[in-house]
Amino acid sequence: MLGYVSWRDVLKKLTLAVTMQRPVSSLPLSPGMKLKLVGAGFQSTADLILLKPLQLSKETGLSQQEALEVLQAVRKDGGGGEGSTSLTALELLQKEEETRSIITFSSQLDAALGGGLPVGKTTEICGAPGVGKTQLCLQLAVDVQVPQCFGGVGGQVIYIDTEGSFLLQRVIDVATAAVRHCSLLVEDDEQRAAMMTFTMETILSNIFLVRCHDYVELLAELHLLPDFLSDHPRTRLLVIDSVAFPFRRFDDLSQRTRLLQGLAQQLVAMATRHQVAVVITNQMTTRLQGNQSQLVPALGEGWGHAPTIRLLLQWAGSRRLASIFKSPGNVDATVQYRITSDGFRDADQSEQPQRKRPRTQTDQSASSQPDRRLLRCLSDV
Repeated sequence: MLGYVSWRDVLKKLTLAVTMQRPVSSLPLSPGMKLKLVGAGFQSTADLILLKPLQLSKETGLSQQEALEVLQAVRKDGGGGEGSTSLTALELLQKEEETRSIITFSSQLDAALGGGLPVGKTTEICGAPGVGKTQLCLQLAVDVQVPQCFGGVGGQVIYIDTEGSFLLQRVIDVATAAVRHCSLLVEDDEQRAAMMTFTMETILSNIFLVRCHDYVELLAELHLLPDFLSDHPRTRLLVIDSVAFPFRRFDDLSQRTRLLQGLAQQLVAMATRHQVAVVITNQMTTRLQGNQSQLVPALGEGWGHAPTIRLLLQWAGSRRLASIFKSPGNVDATVQYRITSDGFRDADQSEQPQRKRPRTQTDQSASSQPDRRLLRCLSDV
């Protein structure tokens, strides 16, 4: 769809683009600090731009003060990227107020997110298999097309499928339900006119599907995406389902870390520059702590700093819970949801109301509550 290109050529270009960043050896740091950075696999400022002092200290053996000094030098350099444009606090507030969001068709989750998933930001959806990550992505692929007169953004979506989990019939079911829902809300001529083009066929034609089988194809598609987004200015959503799958068998962990950091930078830049909501799904992995094991999002702590919002989908007995455990503009919250024939929806109000941490109620059984140990662990990531 995006045109043929040699995967190896694109990977070479991506590697070259990363190495063109300022070398760590050229930063105004002491020789000992540079030696520790290079010894830990950090070759350029691009490898450091998304890290925090504590994480850098753990990975390199630098003290936290030294790590902070390194990151200050990197940011002063600009990370080797484009120069920044200053904004006043008022301009930033106005920009945030103009930010539109993509609804999820779960009113409780939308409320917890401040109106839905924000355009121009990156959101990670993580969870165990079968909990509903792909179902939410398919719902968003339809919801992004809801006309503006109905409170939507009226956009298009590019959907990158790395697992082969994109189900056309499921999209048709969700799209049909969304069209039926909006048709019941029609009140004026503008909305009637909008419904003429908000049909199941139109929805399918506005979903651009890309199938990637490994990390090379994924990186190649991301390399081509800026041109695609420029040619399709109505695109308001980019879905990658999932980002972890292509990197599951990667022997060189240092190279994997560098590629993921470069990928994260690309996604953040695309979200901001092209005003698209970037939604990434991530798998869960087991972390060993002493004699205990804990499920945490895959790809390591460094990756966890990349998304603006992190959403954990998990089971609590027979109930599905969505927990926001990273969101700069919202309080951490947990809501219940259902996967129905129509798509991603609220749970019955009688079953469980929305609740926010810290929890004060103690009259419900542990089987109906989210895994608090996991949320505490994630809050430290």
